[in-house]
Order: sequence, then structure tokens, then C-alpha cells
Amino acid sequence: MQKLINTSNETIHGFFDLLNQNQGVLTLSLFVATILIGWISGIFKALRQRPRLLVKLIDGPTFCCTFLTGRKHKNFDTHRTGIALYLNISNLGSAPTSITSIEVGYHWHLRPLSMVWLKFRIGWFWIKHQSISLDDFQADIGDSVKIFPFLTQRNRLSPSESKTYLRIGESTNGVVYFEQEESWGGCFPHHHKGKTKIKLLIKDTSGKKYYSIHKIPIINLEEAKKYNPRFGETLAEIHGEFLTTREIEIKEASERTP
Repeated sequence: MQKLINTSNETIHGFFDLLNQNQGVLTLSLFVATILIGWISGIFKALRQRPRLLVKLIDGPTFCCTFLTGRKHKNFDTHRTGIALYLNISNLGSAPTSITSIEVGYHWHLRPLSMVWLKFRIGWFWIKHQSISLDDFQADIGDSVKIFPFLTQRNRLSPSESKTYLRIGESTNGVVYFEQEESWGGCFPHHHKGKTKIKLLIKDTSGKKYYSIHKIPIINLEEAKKYNPRFGETLAEIHGEFLTTREIEIKEASERTP
């Protein structure tokens, strides 16, 4: 027994002698381990602190409108499409962020079995840049006029400021507006029971992309101009064109699609 105790004491003393001899190595090892643990915990903390945007559509100026331009291309009437979306965007994540861009996609109303059909009827046609609306979106409520705030541009008739920076738990409302360049045939949003399906892409400063799919109503140009008297005129104004007020009949246009 005494021999076993002596052996244990020698082992313990040898262990402590080894620690004393390698104190610098152990100190360095502990330092590296501390840095590594801190780095790993920092990564997980950063992963936890990320923004998360939730996108909803609000009733009001949320619609799609395709209208004739009064010109022709190869005996086909040409048309433009305008889309207005009244958005509510909330930051449900754990870090603030700022909205950098908004894009909208939709399926064209094309006949099947062609490369264009595969690309833009099965796939999505994207408008990657918003159009500047030439007037505010508004609605008559009794004797008053409600001005809808824009999300990324300034209102003309209202002092409201656009808000695209969202802290944790904050939300923002605003209208975004898009116009498709002059097209012909079935190069306009596919429709079903008076609605069309759109796909929104929102990008933020953290590099994240947020996709959401919605269905919005299709209305004629006369109804669209009740919300905005200069709806659909942005690209015509840019190109110096004279825009007629004739609205498109979607059914007739689709029947003329080659």
C-alpha cells in the first residue's frame, strides 16, 4: 500500500513539474482557446442578430392596369402596363436594416410552346426598377382627399417623409409604382378571374433578399386614374410621347396574340 501511495505522489509531482516546465505553452494554448471560443460565439451572435422583413399588401392603390398607347407594331396594338402596390413592411428580425431596392415580377399572357412562353409565362418577367410617379396616389373620402404616402419617393401634396430604415420591431407603409415599357401581343400580366399573380423581391443593406407572392386586382385605366390622374404617363413623359386615354381590353389583346 505504501508503495502505491509513493507511486501516486511521484505521479502527481511529475504532473506538476510538467505543468511548470510547460507553463508558457499552456498559457498560449489557453489564450488561443479563449480567442477561438470568442470568435465562434461572435459568429453565432451575428447569425442570431439578423433582420427579417415581412411584406403585406394593403387595400387601396394596389392594382395592375394595362392600357393601349394608340400606336401599332406589325399591325398589333401596342400597350403599356402599370402596377401600383401599397406595401406594409415590418422588421421582425433582431437587427435593424434599410430597404435598398424593390422589384416586381409577373407572368406574361402568352400562348404556349415557345421560348418566350417558357421564359416569361412559366418563368417571371421582372421590372427591376421603380418608376417615378408624376402625381400622388389619392382617394376621395367624403369631402376630404386621402393622400397615400410613397415608400421611396416624396409626395407632392403631403409633407410625409419616406421611411426605408427599419429598427427592430418597426414597420413602414408606402406606395411603390412600376411601368413596363411599350409592348405588344401577350406581353402583359397573365390574368385569371380579374386578378394577376405578382412576385415581389425586396433587398436590404445586409444583402438579404425577401421574396413574396401576391394576387392583385386588374382594373381599367379610368379606374386607375381615380387613384392617380397621371397613372401610366411616366414613360410616355420620359419618351416625349402623346399618351391616349383609351384603355385596353385584355381579352381582345390576347386573341390577337400570335
